[in-house]
Amino acid sequence: MTPAENAQLALLLEVSGTPKPGNVDRERDFPDLRFDHFLAGAVGAGPGLRAAEQGAPVGEAFEQAVAGMSQQEGGNTQFGALLLLVPLVRAAADGDDAPDQLSPEGVVRVVEDTTVEDAANFYRAFDHADVFVDDPPEDAEQLDTRRGSDAVPAVEERGVTLYDVMALGDDEDDVAAEWTGEFERTFWAADRLAELAESAPVSAIAAQVYLELLAREPDTLVAKQHGRKTAESVRVRAQEALEGGPEVVEAFAESLVTDGINPGTTADLTAAGLFVALARGEVSV
Repeated sequence: MTPAENAQLALLLEVSGTPKPGNVDRERDFPDLRFDHFLAGAVGAGPGLRAAEQGAPVGEAFEQAVAGMSQQEGGNTQFGALLLLVPLVRAAADGDDAPDQLSPEGVVRVVEDTTVEDAANFYRAFDHADVFVDDPPEDAEQLDTRRGSDAVPAVEERGVTLYDVMALGDDEDDVAAEWTGEFERTFWAADRLAELAESAPVSAIAAQVYLELLAREPDTLVAKQHGRKTAESVRVRAQEALEGGPEVVEAFAESLVTDGINPGTTADLTAAGLFVALARGEVSV
């Protein structure tokens, strides 16, 4: 498969993992966000992912992927995952970094080479989807992503690249932290998927790795929406679920849905890890 096809497959396999506590999966819908919305989002993102594969600038490809993803009735399904996948696809398609040798160094080169125009297109992507974000740093109000394309003049005036924008939020956002931290958790997830590859179907091991990621570090989307104490509680409960077996995992999953707690950033990391494992040929379907 091509890098873009592997990225779409990663999105589909991620949402197919069950049970995936607090998130939509093939057995669990939310009232206004369903499994089929995620399937449609993965298909809609295709043109943007193919643009990244063909060498389009990261910001341009990302905006195109988000615009396509948003053409379904559920709203934002995979914004964060695409923010990880687009540079990974670009790195996998890079002639200096063959897909089966996809490395942190390769994707670091891609993100560090982003431009002011990439940052502008990142902000334009927020015009296509309603994304939950936290308040910006006090000295960066004009770069608040909730302003969408209205923030582009400030981006251009300050001359910030997309990598610079990610650095503004890397203390509070797991996706931004991947950009500035060599995609550490993404490659950890890929390695873990490779270790589990012979034990179960890919969608099943994806659900396992999702839970392991959630048990390792608090989910920053949960922290933003419900506070750090709740995010840490969810992390501890994820660890208990891993140790308790399938019945405990299922009860944990149901309780998070009931409480309206969605560790969505952990799902984004899982999708990114799936892509790397697929691109390297370490897992297959």
